[in-house]
Amino acid sequence: MAAAASRRRDTPPPRTGGTEAETLRGFLDYLRTSIAAKVEGAPDPQVRTAGVPSGTNLLGLLHHLTHVEGAMFLGEKVTDWQATFHAPTEATVAEVVARYREAVDGANRVLDGCADLGEQVPGRGGKAPSVRWALTHMIEETGRHAGHADILREQIDGATGR
Repeated sequence: MAAAASRRRDTPPPRTGGTEAETLRGFLDYLRTSIAAKVEGAPDPQVRTAGVPSGTNLLGLLHHLTHVEGAMFLGEKVTDWQATFHAPTEATVAEVVARYREAVDGANRVLDGCADLGEQVPGRGGKAPSVRWALTHMIEETGRHAGHADILREQIDGATGR
């Protein structure tokens, strides 16, 4: 137990600004940073190895979230969501992490231009959700998968914390 405790790296929740947008974006960025850190430095091939019977693996979670960010904020189309849970075999861990961070940066540039949380996410067409809904959904989606990543990373090498 002492060895696992010595590897625990907890980062407290963010102290955000007082507006709704600052709070939502602060928590989303906190979760984005947390899950990227869980994947970064994880050893290959364990990072691709299913940790549960469903086939979920650490690298696949981040690859999936890259597609979710792209679909939600950048207008990218995804035709097979199940396929997004599997990173390309030729992609390195560093490349998957970099692609995720690029998608997050692109999403943040879009969000920087959104003054009203009640407006539709720009560039998504007629049935786009509101920015508020998109941020809330991304907090839920990223938080859910960050929890999965916590468990998978601990199974791989005992690393814990956020």
